[in-house]
Amino acid sequence: MTSNHSKTVWSSEEGDLRKKDETSASVNSLPPQQQTIYLHRESKGRGGKGVTLVKGLVLSEGDLITLAKKLKQACGSGGTIKDGIIEIQGEQREKVADVLRQLGYKVKIAGG
Repeated sequence: MTSNHSKTVWSSEEGDLRKKDETSASVNSLPPQQQTIYLHRESKGRGGKGVTLVKGLVLSEGDLITLAKKLKQACGSGGTIKDGIIEIQGEQREKVADVLRQLGYKVKIAGG
């Protein structure tokens, strides 16, 4: 009995269609005046270190990246975007709120 258990591999010109996210259709950005942004603080699963979460954004991917970059620069800290939520390292809710208000967003600080 041979130990050659090779499997046939097939691909298309579009690549692996199973990994394409059908829900990632382009989202149109709403103007800042029409959005209410909620700022949360969370430290679960981060070894006790807190992050500021910016939730409630209705922005296209490019606008979300641009806004995250502005917020990180204003706070002087790092951060990321996960599932449409901007995460800024550290307790930065007041700084983030000031920047968002200057950009025309309505801001609500959630939690204590």
